[in-house]
Amino acid sequence: MIDLAAIAENIRTIAAIARTGLMAVVKADGFGHGAVPVARAALGAGAGWLGVTSATEAMALRSAGIDAPVLSWLHRPGEDFTRLIAADVDIAVSTLTHLHAIANAATDLGVPAAVQLKADVGLSRNGASGDEWPVLVAWARKHEAEGSVRVHGVWSHLTNADVPGCPSIGRQLSTFREALRIARDAGLDPEVVHLANSAATLAAPETRFDLCRIGLAMYGVDPFGGTGPRRFGLRPAMTLRSRVINLKRVPAGTGVSYGPDHVTNRPTTLALLPLGYADGLSRTAEGRAWVWLAGRRCPIVGRIAMDQCVADVGELPVALGDPVVVFGPGAEPGSPDSAEPTAAEWAQWAGTNPHEVLTGIGARVARVHLRGGAATS
Repeated sequence: MIDLAAIAENIRTIAAIARTGLMAVVKADGFGHGAVPVARAALGAGAGWLGVTSATEAMALRSAGIDAPVLSWLHRPGEDFTRLIAADVDIAVSTLTHLHAIANAATDLGVPAAVQLKADVGLSRNGASGDEWPVLVAWARKHEAEGSVRVHGVWSHLTNADVPGCPSIGRQLSTFREALRIARDAGLDPEVVHLANSAATLAAPETRFDLCRIGLAMYGVDPFGGTGPRRFGLRPAMTLRSRVINLKRVPAGTGVSYGPDHVTNRPTTLALLPLGYADGLSRTAEGRAWVWLAGRRCPIVGRIAMDQCVADVGELPVALGDPVVVFGPGAEPGSPDSAEPTAAEWAQWAGTNPHEVLTGIGARVARVHLRGGAATS
């Protein structure tokens, strides 16, 4: 279940903190929440831009009738850029090869391409760094003067904004400001400048420029790894639900699932859930994960299989068909500690980050989108 009202509420909450424009990042099918409905909810709540990683993702938004500004930032050198240009999608550029290919495609179309130049300020992934940046900027200005491109933006990405007060944030900000100076000295006049991700938006105001790119926080997850009561007023939007499909009363000494890695130490009841690692429940969470069932947290026991897992419900009054919450919004501030697990907790149990938990929920798990309590899809 995806609560689109939570998405909208989170955007408004972040906007009040940032006091700048927001780009809602809807890559990876909106972090597993559904890119199109999330995009519409975010735009309706005041986000001005959408961010994706591929031409396929960008064109899916356009095909759904979404005409808001979109930035797409990962492309093969031989990409067919004509469809992005024709669809008025901003294209991120980090190399001369990409820049020239985009300019050539724009010349063939007779329409200037909107590009955003990316500087590498320390992440050592995409983006132009060192001596590459002035050369990229100079060529971008040349193509702009010839009418094949329009340099719409300059941007970059921080390495560890989720560590508040880390000295590297200041160093990377200085590098970014220098890259921006070089671009402007070369004659470029970008309309949008952006550096901050969710974490930086919330905790490093000096990194906010014209836009802040909001990913994890829009989906209601604390970008600093918090797993307790909600901070910043964010509300998780995704709830993963299932139902009990089998029950077994077993004696002490009963092995559970493969191995068995788990053997019961008392007489108990085992509840079977039709969710496994093909649905996004990481095998590395076994022995640590819990679910919410019959008003209590119950441990997942034994190995998580591809399609199913087992919860030990003890003496709880559980029946076939009873609802189970694998993860959900969690505890409200000031509420009792006892509440359903959150995606952030599952990430902790699996030894990963919440991004992987959310995007890992498999395609066979139906998404039901709610707005104001009513299902929309």
